[in-house]
Amino acid sequence: SGKRTKRTAMVVRQKASRKKSLLAGHQGVSRMEDKDAVELNKNILIAVDDSDNSRRAVDYVGFLLGKVEGVQATLLHVIPEPEEDYFPEAEQKQRWIEGYRQRMTTVMAGYRQMLVQAGFPESAVAQEMPLRFCPSMAECILSERKQRSYGTVVVGRQGLSRKEEFLFGSISSKIVNHARHCAVWVVE
Repeated sequence: SGKRTKRTAMVVRQKASRKKSLLAGHQGVSRMEDKDAVELNKNILIAVDDSDNSRRAVDYVGFLLGKVEGVQATLLHVIPEPEEDYFPEAEQKQRWIEGYRQRMTTVMAGYRQMLVQAGFPESAVAQEMPLRFCPSMAECILSERKQRSYGTVVVGRQGLSRKEEFLFGSISSKIVNHARHCAVWVVE
């Protein structure tokens, strides 16, 4: 168990008393100890899918920040737009997109309810489900983060073996390696 924890570089396990430092994923602060210099960006982007790891990430954010005043959470699921030649007819593609969106709408509603039950005001939880062509899902997530200036990105760790992660990469690893000017939480 100790080895597993060491291998997971970015698993967040801070105590609730350190909430402010966890939220300080913003630009231009050089000294965290100077409380006047810290302007907290309390906008959190939670990138989700329908996996157990995403559910744990949402649960963790709710547990840690559910009662913190001023925190805004956005649940993001990018619907991957299929390539043009994937479906023989445009009608089939549209049916697939509608079915996918409907399924994820139900999942996102459950995640939203988890955050509200944890103490987030309903007005502080948004949902985004853009349809985008994404050669790299990590790039799409980071693009959404940059467009809206989120201070923290939260993702669930994908259950890949070391060999699979080396061969294919993982979304969470790519986000950790390419994110700039924000905090990244990877929840296992």
